[in-house]
Amino acid sequence: MRKYANSYSGRVFNDKNLNSHSGRVFGDRYWKIPFFVSLLVSITLFTATIFGLYPSSYGRDQMQLDMVSSFARPAESDGYFVESDFQSFQSNGFAKSEPPRFAYLISGTKGDSHRMMRTLQAVYHPRNQYVLHMDLEAPPRERLNLTMSVKNDPIFRKVENVRVMAQSNLVTYKGPTMIACTLQAISILLKESSKWDWFINLSASDYPLVTQDDLLHVFSNLSRNLNFIENMLLHGWKLNQRAKPIIIDPGLYLSKKSDIATTSQRRSLPTAFTLFTGSAWVILTRSFVEYCIWGWDNFPRTLLMYYTNFVSSPEGYFHTVICNSEEFRSTAIGHDLHYIAWDTPPKQHPISLTVKDFNKMVNSSAPFARKFRKDDAVLDKIDKELLGRINRFAPGAWCNGSSADGVDPCSVVGDDSVFRPGPGADRLHELMNKLLSEDFRSKQCSTKS
Repeated sequence: MRKYANSYSGRVFNDKNLNSHSGRVFGDRYWKIPFFVSLLVSITLFTATIFGLYPSSYGRDQMQLDMVSSFARPAESDGYFVESDFQSFQSNGFAKSEPPRFAYLISGTKGDSHRMMRTLQAVYHPRNQYVLHMDLEAPPRERLNLTMSVKNDPIFRKVENVRVMAQSNLVTYKGPTMIACTLQAISILLKESSKWDWFINLSASDYPLVTQDDLLHVFSNLSRNLNFIENMLLHGWKLNQRAKPIIIDPGLYLSKKSDIATTSQRRSLPTAFTLFTGSAWVILTRSFVEYCIWGWDNFPRTLLMYYTNFVSSPEGYFHTVICNSEEFRSTAIGHDLHYIAWDTPPKQHPISLTVKDFNKMVNSSAPFARKFRKDDAVLDKIDKELLGRINRFAPGAWCNGSSADGVDPCSVVGDDSVFRPGPGADRLHELMNKLLSEDFRSKQCSTKS
C-alpha cells in the first residue's frame, strides 16, 4: 500500500540573528556567498510554508505519532482550478453531472477518541473525505490509539479516504487556534483530493440526524456554490465584548492549554470591513475555502491577522470573509444546518441534548445536532430510529454485502454514486426549500442591526 506523508505545518518560527561581524567591511566580497545561501534557504522555507509541506515538531510527544495513518488517493491535478466566475445562486442552480462529495473535519480533545470514531462511523461514506484531529491536550497514547484504529479498519484501508492529522495543535475555542487548525485541515483536504465539493466541520460532540445517502441525495440537487454559514451583523454588547478587547491565545506559543488572556488595551473598530458573527459550525464550498487559503486579493489573510487577537474568532472569521466579499456574499445561506439548544439567556456553551430533545431535533429538519454527552442514550435512539444503524456504519446504497446471519452489509463496498434516500432526505428537502426562498435569502449578510 502506498503511504503518503502526513505532516503539515501552518507556522514557521523565525529567530532573529543578532550576530555581529566585526573586522569586515561592507564591500568585502566574502559576504556574497552566505548571503545567497541564506536567501535560497529563506525562499525554500517560504515556499514550503505556503504549500503546507514544511513539517514542524510540537513537542517530544509528537514524535510518537510520526507513523500516523494516511490513506488517501494521490492528489489529482486535473480540474484543480479556482473558479473565477460565480453564478448567482438558484434553488435549481448549477449541478455537476457527478454527485457531490463532502470533506469532513472531525475534531476532539482529551477523552474524545471513542466519540470521534462513533461520529466518524455515523457520517461515513466511501464517496467522502475525512480528516481527524485530536488536539495536543490529549495524551500521546490516546492519539496513537485513534491513529491505529483508523489504520486497522479494513474499510478505511480499502477505500483510503480517512486520515489522522499527524500534527496535533492546541485548540482554544475562544481564541484563533481553532481557526488555524481548521485552515490546516482544509489545506490537507485540498492537497489530498481534488474531488470534493463542500467542507463540513464537526466536533466529537456532534452527531448526524440523517444518513449520508440522505445528505448526498439532497445536495445533488443544489448549486455547488451555496455556503451554509449562519451570519449576522456584530453589534451591541457582542461588539464591545469581542471586537474592542485585545486577547492573547496561549495556545499559539505554549504546550499546555489555558484560557485566553485579555490585555488592558482596547482597539477601535475597523472601517475597511464590516464585522459579522454566527455559529462556528459551517458547510462551505470548495471554491470559498480555496479563497480563504490562497487569498488572491489578500483579504482573507488580512482578516486572519485581525482575528488573531479577537475574542471567539471561530464565530466571526469565515462569516466576515464571506459577507465582505463581492464574489461570495450572495452564496451565503444563513443557517449552520445544526440543531442546537440554548439556555435563556444563552450561555457560552449550548445545552447537552438528551432523549427529551429527540422530537425537537427531528422537527428541526437539520442534518446535524450538538452537543451530546459521551454515549448518551439519545445517540442510540438516533442510530436506531433515524440512521437505521445496527452495525458499524449507517447503512447506505454503497453497502453491497449480505446481511444474512448478522453479517455487516457495509463490509463490502459497492457503487458510491448510488444513493438510497429515506425520511431524512424528505425532512432536509423541506428545510432547503425554506432556506432557498427569496424571503430568507434577502436577509443574508445584512448590515442592518
